[in-house]
Amino acid sequence: MKKAIILAAVLLTGCSAPFGDTSEEAEKAQQKDEKVLIDAPHYLQKPELERGCEVTSLAMLLNEAGVETDKMTLAEEINRVPFEENGYKGNIHEGFVGNMRTLDEPGLGAYHEPVAELAENYLPGKIKDLTGSDFDKVFEQLDDGRPVWVVITSTYGVLPESEWETWETKDGPVKVTYRMHAVLVTGYDKEHIYANDPLKEKNTQYPKDEFIAGWEQIGKQAITYME
Repeated sequence: MKKAIILAAVLLTGCSAPFGDTSEEAEKAQQKDEKVLIDAPHYLQKPELERGCEVTSLAMLLNEAGVETDKMTLAEEINRVPFEENGYKGNIHEGFVGNMRTLDEPGLGAYHEPVAELAENYLPGKIKDLTGSDFDKVFEQLDDGRPVWVVITSTYGVLPESEWETWETKDGPVKVTYRMHAVLVTGYDKEHIYANDPLKEKNTQYPKDEFIAGWEQIGKQAITYME
């Protein structure tokens, strides 16, 4: 199994853990001074897909897992729902809402369910949906050399309540925000999260606490794969 590159910081303490620490506690303490970074593929969503962050980040994850595919293929295959139909807004839990290609027509995005469903078509039985778990589960995957697809706010932090609205869908009310984004998390260090951002550069660096707080606010959505 491919492992992440771990860059251990030089510790100013001795080589043994403080008296009374268990090996597990010592390992967790040491991890705070490490840098884990995965060399996963990086693709940009633009110019073809103005709202295509979810499928572009999924393409990165699948290719890292050894599956040859691309964002345009995934854009055609992901389940779609209309932006609005019969007086109801589209359910972001069921499929990609609205137009993915252009901002000239209404659209929103997709939550983890349709993305995980699409990923299962490529890696049957091997997709691991971590949604609802704490970010420690994401760290565990990164430590094992697997990047993680996540939904994050587009500010990479907590949004004010004014940025949220409740849509009436045919399945009931759904809370959404237009300030949403999807990236592939590729690593971390003591103060940062690293991600292949389809709107930015490979292994873009973000403040760890702010990133995790924004991720929690939008539902703790995370997907990876099992080897």
